[in-house]
Amino acid sequence: MPYEIKINEHLATVDLLSREGSSYLIAINNKVYELDAIEVERGVYSILSDNRSFNIELVAGKDSKSYIVNTQYDSFNVKIIDAETKYQMNRRKDIGEDDNMIVSPMPGKVVRILFKEGDKVKAGETVIIVSAMKMESEYKVKQDRTIKRILVKEGDSVNSDQPMVIIE
Repeated sequence: MPYEIKINEHLATVDLLSREGSSYLIAINNKVYELDAIEVERGVYSILSDNRSFNIELVAGKDSKSYIVNTQYDSFNVKIIDAETKYQMNRRKDIGEDDNMIVSPMPGKVVRILFKEGDKVKAGETVIIVSAMKMESEYKVKQDRTIKRILVKEGDSVNSDQPMVIIE
């Protein structure tokens, strides 16, 4: 399963293709690399790639998916952007001026729809609540809007990027 990894301000897609012992086959932004990696001491790794040797130190960051990666010459802030992290980032997603749809950022279940088609919604009001990964997300509007069309009903399962409500 691929992960998005944020390295400082750069985003990369990383996929572990296979692992056998200390040998890894990974794809970074669809480019495949063969690596040999071992932990030489707690948090310090020796990596061989294309007959080049790299030593890195991983230091735990603010949460379980954040790290500081130190090399001989540089330090990088690294964050793993997995499905749960994407969910958390979108959890309080508000609908802005240019948005005309409320879309589910990931698969889930519609828990509650607080308005009907034609209703006026005031800035900051929650329109729909979706449950995903045992957490509930409230989707609100940033400015006064009107509910044009509701595409789901309470109890419906929704897919990632599925439109749920059209607003104007």
